[in-house]
Amino acid sequence: MKKLACCLVLIHFLLNGQGVQAASDISYKIEMPDWKEVNHIVPKYTKFTVLDVETGKRFKVQRRAGSNHADVQPLTKKDTKIMKKIYGGEWSWKRRAIIVIYKEQWIAASMHGMPHGAGALENNFPGHFCIHFNGSTTHRTNTMDLSHMLMILKAAGKLEEYLGKANPYEVINAYITGFKQQDKRITSQVSLQKINWKPILASVENISISRMEMLPPEDLTEEISLDVPVEVDWYIENRGGQKFKGNIHLVRFSPIDAWKVDSQDFLKENNLH
Repeated sequence: MKKLACCLVLIHFLLNGQGVQAASDISYKIEMPDWKEVNHIVPKYTKFTVLDVETGKRFKVQRRAGSNHADVQPLTKKDTKIMKKIYGGEWSWKRRAIIVIYKEQWIAASMHGMPHGAGALENNFPGHFCIHFNGSTTHRTNTMDLSHMLMILKAAGKLEEYLGKANPYEVINAYITGFKQQDKRITSQVSLQKINWKPILASVENISISRMEMLPPEDLTEEISLDVPVEVDWYIENRGGQKFKGNIHLVRFSPIDAWKVDSQDFLKENNLH
């Protein structure tokens, strides 16, 4: 039996508050099956629809290759044009939450938007791009890419559940990933304060954690406040590279509540707020 995501999505839903509307009460379930299953659902040369969660825009693609994930190409020049609009008119490695629609199945997935490698279709797309599913990996590693994983959870409606149970280090990694992918849904979800994220995220060209001191998560079950020493490498628009070496402060209101990052303190120390 197919593994179904727990959230039931009505067809006249608004995906994450965006304008994907429909006209009836037919219900769809967004599935989050393992890559091994998806590999058989949409084998090589399968054509399917990609729905971008944030914008509601759709375009058609064909899977052309890929063993650890799906290597796909937009089907036509029109589809390439729609995809490029989704990325604001510029190709990018940024991950985006998507839903793969094939026959009657809606499958949570994640894509990036950078043409690379070979392409075979007459579509004005110079190469192919990658779509990841639950459990799929990059060509270079045997583990799931965190950015893709968070986008898949977002598409499946499971992001809040994951972050609500995450340990402090998983929360920090997700928080930094939100900056990297310029995704305010992620940063907002783990931030203690409400922040106007749009101008801040727009200025972040790249970010990574080069060092993070960690204690065993099982030793932190009763803690409600924690300072985690980190070293973060930023690349900020019009400012270039900069390094942060200090603490990320996290709090929660009880041992059963979700960890939240003190964003005001972190942004202030990095001259971003």
